[in-house]
Amino acid sequence: MRKVLLVFFLLSQLTRALDRQPNSDFRLRRQSLASKAKGSAVLLFASNEPEGPNDLYGYRPDDNFFYLSGCSEPGAALLIVGGANSDDHSYTEILFLPNHNPSQERWTGPKLGADTPDASKITGFDHVEVLDNLRPELVRLLPLKKATVFTDIVADGEISNSTAPLDWLKRANAFPVGVSFQDVRPMLASLRTYKESGEIERIRHATDASIAAHFAAMRTVKPGITEREVSALMQYEWGKRGCERPAYAPIVGSGFYSTVLHYSEDSGTMQSGDLVVIDAAGEYSMYASDITRTLPVSGKFTARQREIHDIVLGAQQAAAAAFRSGKSNLRRDRPDSLHDVAYNYINTHGKDLHGEPLGKYFIHGLGHYVGLNVHDAGDYDVPLGPGAVFTLEPGIYIPEEKLGVRIEDILYVDQDGKLINLTANLPHTADDVERAMAGK
Repeated sequence: MRKVLLVFFLLSQLTRALDRQPNSDFRLRRQSLASKAKGSAVLLFASNEPEGPNDLYGYRPDDNFFYLSGCSEPGAALLIVGGANSDDHSYTEILFLPNHNPSQERWTGPKLGADTPDASKITGFDHVEVLDNLRPELVRLLPLKKATVFTDIVADGEISNSTAPLDWLKRANAFPVGVSFQDVRPMLASLRTYKESGEIERIRHATDASIAAHFAAMRTVKPGITEREVSALMQYEWGKRGCERPAYAPIVGSGFYSTVLHYSEDSGTMQSGDLVVIDAAGEYSMYASDITRTLPVSGKFTARQREIHDIVLGAQQAAAAAFRSGKSNLRRDRPDSLHDVAYNYINTHGKDLHGEPLGKYFIHGLGHYVGLNVHDAGDYDVPLGPGAVFTLEPGIYIPEEKLGVRIEDILYVDQDGKLINLTANLPHTADDVERAMAGK
């Protein structure tokens, strides 16, 4: 009876903590990676559970590890060997889980282990082993000559989840002589460039919750309100809609700080006549959203603020109109560059106080991929096509005028190559922003 209750508890934890995709989705990803690795070994490690006061939101798995495994257990490892093609019957996949630590689990709750009944069914892996068996399994599965192991290789002086365990395994002679280690991250970035329907639905959920938070902010912003109050309100709004945490540090920057791109102190008090840039969104079941709107603190744009806001919106609309599935990209100075479309629009509309074009005030990229990370892994050298999820976020930042405007939407390309704006329901025009702030 105790084992049955434990299995029920672990299954309910998996389903309650995260709106997790089916095990079959993760298995297909592992098989796709094995094919890219041409049958060589793939070895990845999850991060360990953090300790102390810095653990604000609880344990969050590493993006790549979760992408392949769907496993949210700290300290785990996965090994994939074989599977160079669909006819390769040598494909082997093993999830390694740490031994139980009864004393720690009294504080953190029961953990999934290799000895858990139906561990393979719960995780979707063919084999689930205790972490202590990793070395002998490597010795058994890796060829004696010309073995290649794909893992996360980092630059000198940097560390990753794999650094310490790989060092230990090398000292323990777990790898054959002459083994080569290659970085798995480019292959994973290629796979993560295009999202499955289940991923897009989770991004949509995070986005819808974040849209509600932005509407709440629009109804709240006024002179005398603090930036931190707005940030806290938004986190409450997307939290009650299922988001586990912010997708990134919320940015609520008013006045001069509307021109500071990554301002995150959120410590100021909003003043009449200023603008406030709100770049904030939640994360739902590991998937991020990313939204920015610019609001007039007093509820009405000045003529100059409206002019700059209209130029930024026009640049975003021009980029969206120029989009062509399978051709467009986000890079600068490339054929079919959406960034260049937005930049050219900004640079040919409006002037600064000295009569100079505004292009020099657009100081960041036009967009980035969104997924398991707000700046998600992906291949920026391939065109944007079906399954790509990305932002379009032109901005103009003029410190001399205390005037910063950014409008950021999150979009994806559907299977027909159509560009879908997930944030279409959030106000875009200056008039619509003013109406939303007035509660209309």
